[in-house]
Amino acid sequence: MRVIVRWERPHPGTQLRFDDVDGYRLTAFTTNTRQEQLQQLELVHRRRARCEDRIRAGKQTGLNAFPLQGFGPNRIWCLIVQLAGELFAWTQMLALPRHATRR
Repeated sequence: MRVIVRWERPHPGTQLRFDDVDGYRLTAFTTNTRQEQLQQLELVHRRRARCEDRIRAGKQTGLNAFPLQGFGPNRIWCLIVQLAGELFAWTQMLALPRHATRR
């Protein structure tokens, strides 16, 4: 198993944390893959983080609760939440600057 640590400057507008050293942020991830290059591993990690961020946003939007009684109304509720998530993702991609959407 490998632990890969990256030392990077936070994005503009990011609030610094108490563990940021001299304005830099340390990020780390572990992997047991040996065949891929470091850049490929980091790309896979960042894509996974983006996916988890979308899941978290869906849960905050209402995907983790079924407020209605019955299968049919809750199915419509899930479709509305999915639509809101898609609109949120497209808005991020189209309206925000390139460096803010491509992590």
